[in-house]
Amino acid sequence: MSICPKGKHSKARRDSRRANWKMTAPNLVKCSKCGELMVPHRVCKACGSYNKKEIIPAE
Repeated sequence: MSICPKGKHSKARRDSRRANWKMTAPNLVKCSKCGELMVPHRVCKACGSYNKKEIIPAE
């Protein structure tokens, strides 16, 4: 059997489903050690620390 929809969905119903499909900017917080902007709950790319502890050794 093939796909056979029971009825046509209206344009409003289709568009309201697509209304939530959008990109958002990532949240950025200041690093507690160096003050650089970073994504929360990730290792800081500038200083290599997480939660005031050095995770990646500084070069």
